[in-house]
This record gives sequence, structure tokens and C-alpha cells, in this order.
Amino acid sequence: MSDIEQELDVRVIPPPQKHPTIFKTFENLDEDEAFILVNDHDPKPLRYQMSAMLGDKAFHWEYLEEGPNVWKVRILRTST
Repeated sequence: MSDIEQELDVRVIPPPQKHPTIFKTFENLDEDEAFILVNDHDPKPLRYQMSAMLGDKAFHWEYLEEGPNVWKVRILRTST
């Protein structure tokens, strides 16, 4: 497990590539590793998509910053 968590700023990624990039980043995590998602809006739809695809127990979602211009979410891959 890394002491420094990767920050993924999706504000610079073209919209069609955002979710695939986020899912790829998540898949590359080991159990109990996390990354920080940075976005320009609440990524709540992503949370719903992750829950539907992976199940609620596969990850932990923690808001670190909640707008209005920047949203930061720590996404942890949990042990299943």
C-alpha cells in the first residue's frame, strides 16, 4: 500500500473517457488502496454506477471537498 494516494483530475479528460479512466484507475488498485478523484461537479452518478457494477462492499466513498467549483472524493478499494 502506498503512503501517497494518486490524484486523478478528470476535469482535463474528455467526457466520453472520464468513467472508463476512473474505472481503470480503480481496477489497478490493490485492496485497501485508494485514489483521490478531482472533478468540477458532484460525481454522484459515478457512485451509483460503481455500486451497480461492483456492489457497495467493493469500495468506500469519502467526500474530501464538496464544491462549489471543485469536488474531491477518496475512493478506496476494499477487500471483498
